[in-house]
Amino acid sequence: MPDEVLSQSEIDALLSALSTGEMNADDIKKEEELKKVKVYDFKRALRFSKDQIRNLTRLHENFARLLTSFFSAQLRTYVQITVASADQLPYEEFIRSIPKMTILNVMDISPLDGRILMEINPNIAYTMMDRVMGGRGESINKVENLTEIEKTIMSSLFERAFENLQEAWSSVIDITPSLAEFEVNPQFLQMVSPNETVVVISLNTTIGETSGMINMCIPQNVIDPIVPKLSVHYWMQNNNKKETDINSSRQLERRLINASVPIIAELGYSEITIEDFLSLEIGDVIELDNRVEDLIKVKVDHTPKFLAQPGKQAKKMAIQIFSTIEEGDEEE
Repeated sequence: MPDEVLSQSEIDALLSALSTGEMNADDIKKEEELKKVKVYDFKRALRFSKDQIRNLTRLHENFARLLTSFFSAQLRTYVQITVASADQLPYEEFIRSIPKMTILNVMDISPLDGRILMEINPNIAYTMMDRVMGGRGESINKVENLTEIEKTIMSSLFERAFENLQEAWSSVIDITPSLAEFEVNPQFLQMVSPNETVVVISLNTTIGETSGMINMCIPQNVIDPIVPKLSVHYWMQNNNKKETDINSSRQLERRLINASVPIIAELGYSEITIEDFLSLEIGDVIELDNRVEDLIKVKVDHTPKFLAQPGKQAKKMAIQIFSTIEEGDEEE
């Protein structure tokens, strides 16, 4: 970082403070030395930059919006899901931070290696299940005594919700999420080593009058293959590409608007024999299948598109459009 240039008034004020004893040169040196020291916790190794975490957060903000729409339709009640925070921490610390008994959904996300964990607070999970079964959405925390039917209902509901994760991640990679494991005790779940860095996206969830958290735990080995796509440069490239596509579409649209196509107004149709055709002379009349008062077909590039009436305008032959021929009308 280049040295800052002080103005003359700032230099005078600094010299005045040193001469009067308000500031001490030794204290200034010590303060500069302290600024060079930065505390670093090796147990909480930061594997990802702030930009990468920010872009992961953007992906899951979209995921939260999709979940809001999905659960609102499934539960037929007020649902609001938003991203509360995004942190990187050791897996062991994450496990200690969630309830001892909770709803844990482990997802396979092919083609990426590793698994993602979705932890749903029991109050939220039971409210969802109560609504699915026709109740008012009451929350009764009895996660230790889940029946097989309750497990099946919950796992089915959350497995369908995973489809929204596929759409949310589609801007980075095409994944196929599927439920691999359903668990209620975090101690029985060992996805990665305790010191492995994981990114935890916390979703603040409100269903009716019940509030709680949904936590997405994403291990480092899952994120590593897509790290280049989480950079600011990649996102800017994507935005530029979208702008280029839009400009190309507009340019194509302008060219299509100015393109010329042949228009033919058919007065009628008739069939004659070869003998009659060979004997035609000037002044002969061919009878058409249309009557004088009938509308005629107007073809655009040899395809019937309009029904019109022939006439004159400013001493020139013209047609007046009356209706449009829809697809399939021609056969009728």
